[in-house]
Formats: sequence, structure tokens, C-alpha cells
Amino acid sequence: MLKVDDIHVYYGDSYILQGISLEVGEGEIVALLGRNGAGKTTTMRSIIGYNPPARGRITFMNEVISGRPVYENVRRGLGYVPEERRIFPDLTVSENLEVASRPARPGQTPWDLERLFHTFPLLVRLRQHLGGELSGGEQQMLAIARALAGNPRLLLLDEPCEGLAPVIVESLGNIISGLKRELPILMAEQNSHFALAIADRAYVIDKGRICHQGDACELSENEEIKSRYLAV
Repeated sequence: MLKVDDIHVYYGDSYILQGISLEVGEGEIVALLGRNGAGKTTTMRSIIGYNPPARGRITFMNEVISGRPVYENVRRGLGYVPEERRIFPDLTVSENLEVASRPARPGQTPWDLERLFHTFPLLVRLRQHLGGELSGGEQQMLAIARALAGNPRLLLLDEPCEGLAPVIVESLGNIISGLKRELPILMAEQNSHFALAIADRAYVIDKGRICHQGDACELSENEEIKSRYLAV
């Protein structure tokens, strides 16, 4: 589905991503783990198109998308939930979902409002509330639901449980696990305990380089890697 091949990204004179490669296949959740500043968000922004790589290639559905604008990548089927969520504060929950709606692709069960509210029951009673009135956890649920409203083929989640209460994190984990039946997911996350509990595979990024990759269960038992690269 998605292949990131040796991408290099700069912010001005700063060399941020130094040859990142990763893959996401059908029917799997892949985690990109690392401390703050390791390069997780830059990787996600490069994939969706905000920070195109200076070198390297990104392929989605067997088509090179490196350097394509964000709106083209979204039309091709990439759904993106940024770390800052970007909820429209003056629109209701329902309106936030409606403005993001795109037609389903052939053979795809559409993510209409009924299905979205069934998947995110927390939002049902909030459907007429303004986005700016929601708590952080409610906004995160809405941000993911809004990305799904575009009927994507693959979902990019950047730090989905950042700043959320443990009970919301648990609920979010159950929802993301269930979404794996519908579409593959690449999730950048600092909370390795959360991510490794629901991911199939994981990559560990440190200082703009992938320093470890493998099965999520294997990594969750690797105390050396977790202590060296994931401990806060």
C-alpha cells in the first residue's frame, strides 16, 4: 500500500530525516515510535505532502506521490490526522464530518454519518456541539472520524493519544484496533506501550534515522531498545 524509500528532508539548513525507509501493507497497523524530536511528525508530513523529501521516493498504491500536493494525495486515498487535530471550532461535530465527506470508491463501504457515529459512539450526543466546545479526547475522536469521512484507503495518525486521559486512550485503542479490518494504518506515537499493544509491526526512529524495526510483540519484549530509544 505505502512504501517510503530512503527519504531525506531538510528544514532550512537542518537535516531532519536522514534516509527513512518503511512500508505499510494491507490489513496491518504499523507504528512509528520515538521520542519527541526524533522525526516522527516530519515523516508523516512528508508522506502526506507538507514536507516533500529532497531525495528519496514515496509510493502509494504503486504510484509515486513524492512532491505531490496534499490535496492530490488525499484524493488518491490518504487520510491524515495531524497531531494538532485542526478541528473547525465554529462548526458542529456533524458539520465537521460533512465538510470532509468524499464519495466512496468502487467496492468500498462508505463512511457516512451513520457509520461514523456507530464507530465513535462518544460523538453521538455531541453531534450538534461546536468543535471548539469539545474536550481534547472528543476532538481526537472527531479528527479521526473526519479523516474517515473522506473514505481513505490508508490512514495516517500522528500522536493520536497525545495529552489524553487514560480512559480515553483505552477507548481510542479499541477503535483503532477495530479499524484495521477496514484499512491499513500508519501511526506515529511516543507512547510505545499503547502503540505496541495494537500494532502488527513497528519502526523505531531516532535522530532522523530508523534504528530498529520488527514485529510489535518482539519489540515490546526488547527492554534494551525501549530503554535506549523509547524511554521518556
